Amino acid sequence: MALRSVLSDPMLKLLAGAVALAAFLPVGEAGQPIATGVANAAVFVLFLLNGMRIARSEIARGLRNWRFLIPLILWVFVGMAVVGWGMEKLGAGLLPPMIAVGFLYLGALPSTVQSATSYTSIAHGNVGMSVISAALLNILGVFVTVPIFILLGGSGEGAIGWETAERIALILLLPFAIGQLVQGWTKQLIARHQPKIIWIDRFVIALAVYVAFSGAVEQNIWGRVDSLGWVVLAGLVAAFLLAANIGAWVLGGALHLPHKDRVSFLFAGAQKSAAVGVPLATILFAPDIAGFVVVPLLLYHLFQLVVAAPVAERLRRTEAE
Repeated sequence: MALRSVLSDPMLKLLAGAVALAAFLPVGEAGQPIATGVANAAVFVLFLLNGMRIARSEIARGLRNWRFLIPLILWVFVGMAVVGWGMEKLGAGLLPPMIAVGFLYLGALPSTVQSATSYTSIAHGNVGMSVISAALLNILGVFVTVPIFILLGGSGEGAIGWETAERIALILLLPFAIGQLVQGWTKQLIARHQPKIIWIDRFVIALAVYVAFSGAVEQNIWGRVDSLGWVVLAGLVAAFLLAANIGAWVLGGALHLPHKDRVSFLFAGAQKSAAVGVPLATILFAPDIAGFVVVPLLLYHLFQLVVAAPVAERLRRTEAE
């Protein structure tokens, strides 16, 4: 039942559809600038809506729980980045260089808000803390993911420089700041149209995946990764996910967090955000590179949904017992 629920997830279906469309009908070199421009405009709207939705009061409340938040930040952005760096080294020589670098990029990303919160709720964890911490991690990720990625040697063939920093500021930070400023006037509008806005989120992410993966298809990703390479890739992603879950759970125990907070720490600490990772990759890397870099993230997104469902059910039963 858990697997059936995962496979019926709308976001997963859209991501699979975007990858399939890119595989059979990629954008092509001539249309790439237009597609990239459309994707960037859509990402601008996505982060504008994020700014409108995340209440300033929630951010302030989350900042007060330093005992939970600081270790979580260190685990998500330092511990997981180091794990990603290790996976990159293991994949070197067995995978195309920019797919291997994708593990480092994956490790430096923040948590996903929606699924981390959903599985925390299923496991009877602290849902409020999960929402606040995941939202804060996403905000922080816009600022720290790229510096951490570069610090650990992840620039690779990416177009990282002042021009990239300007694009990040204009396409991610500026709309989020505008959303924060106007949220007092848009609060009721956002609440009234929340179901539609969720679908906007999904379509924007799927569009970014389509544009990014089109670049990889144009660069012959199927010919550059053989059967053994895909097995290695899947194995490294599974190992990464295992390390993420065990590390987050053990660290939560070492901090002596209450059970509900420890559950929240687990899902906020082990999940990774495609909502931030894919749009950021389309800004950070050239189109023919971004598609390779996000491959580990897309697989991780699938794997984390498959694993999180039974883990949440197990934690719920454990609490009941």
